Amino acid sequence: MSPFVRRLIAAAALVSVPAMVSAHRSWLLPSGTVFSGTDGWVTVDAAISNDLFFFDHQPLRIEPMKVWQPDGSEGQLQNGATGRYRSTFDVKLDKPGTWKIGLVQNAVMGSFKADGVEKRIGRRGPPRPGDAAALTVADIPANATDVKVIEMSGRNEIFVTAGEPTTKVFAIMGKGLEFAPITHPDELVAGQPARFRFLIDGKPAAGLKATVVPGGKRYRDAEGARELVAGPDGVVTVTWPAAGMYWLNATATDAKPTTPRATERRMNYTTTLEVLTP
Repeated sequence: MSPFVRRLIAAAALVSVPAMVSAHRSWLLPSGTVFSGTDGWVTVDAAISNDLFFFDHQPLRIEPMKVWQPDGSEGQLQNGATGRYRSTFDVKLDKPGTWKIGLVQNAVMGSFKADGVEKRIGRRGPPRPGDAAALTVADIPANATDVKVIEMSGRNEIFVTAGEPTTKVFAIMGKGLEFAPITHPDELVAGQPARFRFLIDGKPAAGLKATVVPGGKRYRDAEGARELVAGPDGVVTVTWPAAGMYWLNATATDAKPTTPRATERRMNYTTTLEVLTP
């Protein structure tokens, strides 16, 4: 494996593209997804792990996390803390409807050679004191050779509902890979099919590949993952075998980056879904 490929694998984990390149998966786990009234709180754990929903690798960073209230305005994350294996924070659900909690990350990674010396674009992780500024596409000289630039984007988000479910938080931006559920993600029931539409740049993501994995792998022999493919309308259908928490991940790659000199775009979407008993 070339040094360039190894760097891309390390960088991809930072923008939540685990299913494509690593056994490690990033996830957000809410203490619940359905709440009554407007005086409840949801606690969220955020981590990257080998076994889903078990803390065994490293925390997700809190800084990029955001909260969207049911009316689409930005809410507040409270009581945030980061430990060795996980981050945790609270959100007060003081307005009725469906809330969205999560992050959107974008990165440009790659490498080039200048005067025979290979240089890397982007950074593998958060900067440390004394680190030099990471190189960007703008730093690629005109005489550079072996230029390889990949644009990457990732969304990792969850949905929780206080009272009756609403849909404003699913508003489509028309950029990158987005989740446009037909079945509300907070109304999932074991044994009943759910339909989720995925869009790329606002259009149905036909042929999109998605993976659904139940939590609790630590306590069973088989992972239980299911591979799904979206139809021409960008819709995947999932019938839940049992109640519990599930990790849903979708990935797509195309040749439509917007970053200058990039030749490839890699997109990722991740959510955690709670399935209840009938």
